[in-house]
Amino acid sequence: MTQRLIKSIAIYCGSNFGNHAQYAVQAKALGAHLANQQITLIYGGTRKGLMGVVADAALENGGQVIGIIPQNLFEKGQLHPGLKSFEVVENLQIRKSRMEILADAFIALPGGYGTLEELFQVLTLTQLELMDKPCCMMNIESFYDPLYAMLINMTNAGFLKKEHMDMLLFESDVHLVLLKLSQWVRPHVNKWIDPPQA
Repeated sequence: MTQRLIKSIAIYCGSNFGNHAQYAVQAKALGAHLANQQITLIYGGTRKGLMGVVADAALENGGQVIGIIPQNLFEKGQLHPGLKSFEVVENLQIRKSRMEILADAFIALPGGYGTLEELFQVLTLTQLELMDKPCCMMNIESFYDPLYAMLINMTNAGFLKKEHMDMLLFESDVHLVLLKLSQWVRPHVNKWIDPPQA
């Protein structure tokens, strides 16, 4: 099997810590693992919550980290003080675009609205064959189990093809996620589903 070369990964995750200690533990493990594998971490540039945890871990292990932060957050002093490489952009839309350009793959740790919004934009671009980059949800402490159930429901209800449901990877082991991302192959199927017969 041909493996894709992944040199950079965008991490989407919460700017809060969440209420389970393992969220931060696994975020730290992922940041360290990316650094040890010499994979550049692309992320939202702040020091808040899990975003700060994953960036700290990568930096502490000698990793390359690039932060992309919107102007309003930069002006509020939320830029991670340890970053040597960062971009200040006009708004969230440009932040997403820059992260999509710079990253070879995407991983979502637990988070809120912003985390899901960023990841599902990438998935939609991939579904429409406008992007060819793998996405994975780190299912720490079963955080994303309800979302997986929702994707199954979308598929069963006729709004999502099985191939497009399966293109989103789910993994809970930080040491397996890079292997799965490198082996990922984009499905080449039409987005649209024939209407049910009358």
